[in-house]
Amino acid sequence: MNICNDLWRILRVVFSGALIFLSAADTWAGNEQRSGQAGATELLINPWARSSGWGSVNTASVTGLEATFVNVAGLSRIDNLELLFSNTSWLTDIKINAFGVAKSLDGDVVIGLSMMSMDFGAIDVTTTEQPEGTGATYSPSYMNVGFSYAKKFTQNISCGATVRMISESIPDLKASAISLDAGVQYVAGDDRQIKFGITLKNVGPKMKFEGDGNDLKNTNSDAHGQDYQMTYDLRVEAFELPSLLSIGAAYDFHNDTDHRFTLAGNFTSNSFTRNQMIAGMEYGYKKHFMLRTAYAYEGANSDKRNNQTTTLTGLSFGASFELPLTNGTSFGLDYSYRSANPLQSPNSIGVRVTL
Repeated sequence: MNICNDLWRILRVVFSGALIFLSAADTWAGNEQRSGQAGATELLINPWARSSGWGSVNTASVTGLEATFVNVAGLSRIDNLELLFSNTSWLTDIKINAFGVAKSLDGDVVIGLSMMSMDFGAIDVTTTEQPEGTGATYSPSYMNVGFSYAKKFTQNISCGATVRMISESIPDLKASAISLDAGVQYVAGDDRQIKFGITLKNVGPKMKFEGDGNDLKNTNSDAHGQDYQMTYDLRVEAFELPSLLSIGAAYDFHNDTDHRFTLAGNFTSNSFTRNQMIAGMEYGYKKHFMLRTAYAYEGANSDKRNNQTTTLTGLSFGASFELPLTNGTSFGLDYSYRSANPLQSPNSIGVRVTL
């Protein structure tokens, strides 16, 4: 009884926060005037192949390690141990690698570790004197590491949270911060076919770049008639994290024990960019094969014109294969495609092992 009372308190707090977040939508969520004020936008990129092929519409139904991005409450539905790796070719020649491991402790509590890094390749160093390049190169480093905790309070309700460490750096210049994700999932129905989910993501303090890489060197020729070098420390403005709130629902149609057809919908309220509405569907044959697609629609701007603000054009699709092995072990292969224009459309390939 005490657990139920505590759970209802948690739910009231989460949904009250959601209502406050949504009521402020006209003021700061999706506000075009603040679109350039957020940083660490890699937190908005889904690095996992399975859920990205579904447009991240599965806030209500996501399970396993991919829940660390979509809705961490779904992490609680891991039975034993799961390992996951994904590689994404992002827009041009940027590579995104993601890895995660999660372990069930007692059937109700699951802990997980997830990491994502971006590889930008070698970039030429240029100066005002050598705009074509000095011959040297550098590579930015973008990485975030998340520690997740999820628990099933009952067979119907689960909650979870992720503490994520964020790091961005180039030579002699670095920014870091810590963010928090939290989510709730509710499952109902005789066949557990009705699902609801809500998650609040990327909540944390501002980030700010610091280091010698932002210094400006110049020659001062006005002091006593002599020239000498001076170094100026340029002030850098701090920037906020791209926090958002997602609310989703899903319904499973079971033709028989072998075939499943799922419809899902999701609404995302963004702090600094336009809000999104996503609709998707997925077909599954047992647990061996899944085929999915989704479409994300951005709200119109202040002129009521439906102009995209990102290179992603909304359509995504993907497929998954699960091969059962011995002693409850399975091997999975995931693929996703996200349409983009005018840049190259991202492709993701993921491998998962369940023990």
